[in-house]
Amino acid sequence: MCHKATPCYEEEGYEGEVTEITPEETENPLGGYGRTISHVVIGLKTTKGSKQLRLDPSIYEGLQKERVSLGDVIYIEANSGAVKRVGRSDAFASEFDLEADEYVPVPKGDVHKKKEIVQDVTLHDLDMSNARPQGGQDLLSMVGQLAKPKKTEITEKLRTEINKVVNRYIDQGIAELVPGVLFVDEVHMLDIECFTYLNRALESSLSPIVIFATNRGVCTIRGTDVLSPHGIPVDLLDRMLIIRTTPYSLEEMVQILSIRAETESLDVDAEALAAMGEVGARTSLRYAVQMLTPARIIAQTSGRTQITALDVEEIDDLFKDAKASAKILSSTEGYLS
Repeated sequence: MCHKATPCYEEEGYEGEVTEITPEETENPLGGYGRTISHVVIGLKTTKGSKQLRLDPSIYEGLQKERVSLGDVIYIEANSGAVKRVGRSDAFASEFDLEADEYVPVPKGDVHKKKEIVQDVTLHDLDMSNARPQGGQDLLSMVGQLAKPKKTEITEKLRTEINKVVNRYIDQGIAELVPGVLFVDEVHMLDIECFTYLNRALESSLSPIVIFATNRGVCTIRGTDVLSPHGIPVDLLDRMLIIRTTPYSLEEMVQILSIRAETESLDVDAEALAAMGEVGARTSLRYAVQMLTPARIIAQTSGRTQITALDVEEIDDLFKDAKASAKILSSTEGYLS
């Protein structure tokens, strides 16, 4: 189902212009003559003030990876220690005549920042990430599992547990549900088992907006001997708002064909579009659209780039639509002639 849970949570970090980077060394605990970095001292300043941080040596590796130097504006995530170089402080903008760096203003506020993080994930993503759970069972731990690929079965019990967690976080205001849209075309092709599942799924508070499309009247529900309007069980029909659609007019068909021809970069003259519109009114719009490609081939074979009405007539003689084919079969004992 296409619906999203949007978790919202706070992330702490430190942001500012780098004024100091001092790695502190100590004796190597493994022995030998080498020395190792025990911690790193970083000075950050904003428009409001400055702060000196004593950080883990792994953050020093992040600083080297990002190629951070004095005068750069950086952001350090407090939970993971991830370092991101935002850009060069605009105080150094006049240092060189030509500079490839992106200059950014000195951050405002305190060095210690709290940012609100909003992340969109689908419920299926949460199901997949927790099929083999690792770490905590809260929503943030679930989001953290999305980047870890797994191949395992998603059970109904797992779906139920995920839904309970999501519902709890929605009630607490931590997450917001954004319902998606599930569009099912040719819905009369579904069997009774699919309808049974959809009927139950629509009762869930996490269900998406479902749109069914069909052009059938009263017909048999697949998998049963029961006749029902549109081939859909009556108890499921009771849950629906039914929208009546009308066939396209000749003018609308010509306009749709013109748009399709333009999309496919086809040069079709007005008489050819009118001829295809008449074919579509006699048969179906789908059949008329399918005539564009063979008509182009006929025109190219004749050394032309523009499709004319003669090309459309030739294609209409070469091919049969579903209605014409069925009529021929009914009068020739099952053989096309």
